[in-house]
Amino acid sequence: MYHLQTKSSPPVIKSIPAAGQRLDYLDTLKVALTCLVVVHHAGQPYGGSGGFWYFQPQNGPEIELGRFFAVNAGFFMSLFFLISAYFLPSSLRKKGAKKFLRDRFIRLGIPALFGFLIIVPIMMHQYYLHYRPYADLSFWSYYIHVYFGLSGQPENWSGPSWPDLQFAHLWFLEHLLFYACIYTLVSRWTKNRNNVVTSKPLNHLSILLFAVIVGLLTFVTRIKYPIDHWEGFLGFIQAEYAHVPQYASFFIVGVMASRRNWFTTLSTKIGITWLIIGSFLAGMYYLGLITVETRYGLTKGNFIYSFYETFLCTGLCLGLIYLFKIMVNQTASFTKTLSANSYAVYIIHVPVLVTLQYWIDRYDISMISQFLFVSLFGMILSFAISHFFLRKLPFIKQIL
Repeated sequence: MYHLQTKSSPPVIKSIPAAGQRLDYLDTLKVALTCLVVVHHAGQPYGGSGGFWYFQPQNGPEIELGRFFAVNAGFFMSLFFLISAYFLPSSLRKKGAKKFLRDRFIRLGIPALFGFLIIVPIMMHQYYLHYRPYADLSFWSYYIHVYFGLSGQPENWSGPSWPDLQFAHLWFLEHLLFYACIYTLVSRWTKNRNNVVTSKPLNHLSILLFAVIVGLLTFVTRIKYPIDHWEGFLGFIQAEYAHVPQYASFFIVGVMASRRNWFTTLSTKIGITWLIIGSFLAGMYYLGLITVETRYGLTKGNFIYSFYETFLCTGLCLGLIYLFKIMVNQTASFTKTLSANSYAVYIIHVPVLVTLQYWIDRYDISMISQFLFVSLFGMILSFAISHFFLRKLPFIKQIL
């Protein structure tokens, strides 16, 4: 879409991505992020994450992946929100509010609901049978009485919450759908969704100010809500409030980047500078130079880590977009195939990983070997199931 500029009209950008138009470097970055998510989840039972997981090894975690988990959690979901939001304005302009929201509910709502009603209960039932000190239940009995909690909470419930119902990793789809609805309402209220707004290219001062504001919001949020503490926003939106300021902020930035063409005009100076900042901060954590004991409450540790993580996130998000833009702006057919399947892989990879984790546990091999095996074959199987099966089914292909 092109716009002409007259002397009396406000400045507008020369071009914007049309609805549905793909940017090769963003698609490739999305594939890399999806693979990172798979590896991140593959390591949960082996690396001592401290969080809940559907499989628990017999001898407990034996390898230290805590720094890997922390750095990943500091940026990769925010970057997913940023990329996902980038294409919303053009899609809304082309489809209109009604069709846009209908498509969002189909593409995001149906997989989230399917996971909530089918995929997650199956995994949670296996967890119940293997690791909870209660009498075995059939799947349907578990589904009614424990997953939905219709019989009341048992005494000495082992947790992590009651009842077991959850969206698991599909919380991301919930948030995207919720944010898309909010964005649509705001666009209708402001009546400017078809206007293309421009500004000066990004500069260091605006990025710095953004990081400071988000860091402050993160600190304030974590005074009450620690990292990895999940609650149901509005009763059904699964939310880890400690990271919501970053997720929501980067979603907003993604929308603004689309409307103001920030990715296209991202300068070498900005891109390299913030890539160095993000990489340096990640390296500090990997080297053990960030040793904050308290990341919660009205504490110095919370203040330091909230700003550290926000600057890490800002640096890696901007830096990786620039890096992929200059290095992989033309995508091979194989990478395009991976990109087309990355959304389905995000949806199905957890049950694939959990199945592999249960299976490999029967063999007497080290946990590092199990982790590497599950990571590699988890990625291969997830992409294969999506490409050779799921996306061959007419209705499923329409969603995925």
